[in-house]
Amino acid sequence: MASFDLVVIGGGPGGYVAAIRAAQLGMSVACVEKRATLGGTCLNVGCIPSKALLDSSELFSVIANQAARHGIKVAPPQLDLAGMLGRKDSVVKELTQGVAFLLKKNKVEVFYGTGRIASPGSVNVELAAGGTASLACKRVLLATGSEPVNLPFLPFDGKNIVSSTEALSFEKVPEHLVLVGAGYIGLELGSVWKRLGAKVTVVEYFPRILAIADGEMAGLLQKSLEKQGMSFQLGTKVTGHSIDKGGLSLKCEADGKPLAIKADKVLVCVGRKPYTKGLGLEELGIQPDSKTGQIAVDSNFQTKVAGVYAIGDLVAGPMLAHKAEDEGVAFAERLAGQKPHLDHGTIPSVIYTWPELASVGRNEEELKAAGVDYKVGKYPFKPNARAKCMGEDEGIAKVLADAATDRVLGVHILGPRASDLIAEAVTIMEFRGSSEDIAKICHGHPTLSEALKEAALAVHKRAIHA
Repeated sequence: MASFDLVVIGGGPGGYVAAIRAAQLGMSVACVEKRATLGGTCLNVGCIPSKALLDSSELFSVIANQAARHGIKVAPPQLDLAGMLGRKDSVVKELTQGVAFLLKKNKVEVFYGTGRIASPGSVNVELAAGGTASLACKRVLLATGSEPVNLPFLPFDGKNIVSSTEALSFEKVPEHLVLVGAGYIGLELGSVWKRLGAKVTVVEYFPRILAIADGEMAGLLQKSLEKQGMSFQLGTKVTGHSIDKGGLSLKCEADGKPLAIKADKVLVCVGRKPYTKGLGLEELGIQPDSKTGQIAVDSNFQTKVAGVYAIGDLVAGPMLAHKAEDEGVAFAERLAGQKPHLDHGTIPSVIYTWPELASVGRNEEELKAAGVDYKVGKYPFKPNARAKCMGEDEGIAKVLADAATDRVLGVHILGPRASDLIAEAVTIMEFRGSSEDIAKICHGHPTLSEALKEAALAVHKRAIHA
């Protein structure tokens, strides 16, 4: 029986980062991964392949629709879908191999197979290559991530009704793709296939898209996506489906009236749930929450069972890869007796549509519900010089600051490269900074970041270029 200080079950962003950091701190570490490649959902069938397709499809759209505006004459581009998907796969392969290299470099032993906790000090692994392995350990970290929510009245069949995994590898562009759920996963993948020629309809139970986002920003993004050709059926309940000679039909109800929507692909993206199957939790007395499926942990990520820990999508907080990574580092460092800082209130959220929507902190609806007195500063990208030069001047930057102290409470950016711009806001909030701090920092010119500076100035009605 091999023996380790720590066995990590799950080789995704949280698990492999925790394994590396623990190894750096002098622990002997093993990582158990059921996939043939490391990186988890994010790297294999989530964040990375979807962003590869988003970038490729965006380039396709730019060449087709914007090249002429820049004085570039090109023939209408032709889509090589197999080539585009092949590039996506090569990006994934290169990065998964990179993770494997990092674990080897840090002397983390990897076991490919399905791990199950036999006891707090023992993990059994059914090896993918055949046979089993028993791992003795001082501690076990669960980092098994999450999986798509399956609707009982609209079950995945892998062909007509699919999850995000299958939507990354359609063999051809769907004529009509219907998205059930207007969250970030659906809007991102819907954007990919819309740019490549599909008709895309979004069906959402709630009366708005992106229920957790700032309401104003979500509304602006919806208008932008509608201009791009995406259609929305909000306040609509999906009740079932039928498949016959006439094809696939989605059964819905809107305003109390039945509605049928024909489609050749339905992408169900109503959320994700923690993946806890087969881990041996019940035998240990660990009961996931009946509503969320998440596992309760203390400030050191330990479950109710001593020596068994959990991070990432398995525990409370947003289901985001970077949140899992930070928790993995914090877990390892606390295990080593250090006192790392981790603030869930400053974890950024990014939606990689175009324009992108990035946020950190609280939105206006949350501040109003909490009775917080706040001020708002906004600035559009339209007058921003860099955005104008790029030909990408859609969107706004918004800064929310405490009315009494000026401390930044939230920042929301809808615009080009918002995913990169939000980092400045995260830094300011981590150091408990004010809108005046953003306003007084010298920003390069011409840059997109100047829009955030102007929004911060606007909190106190001092915007220069508005």
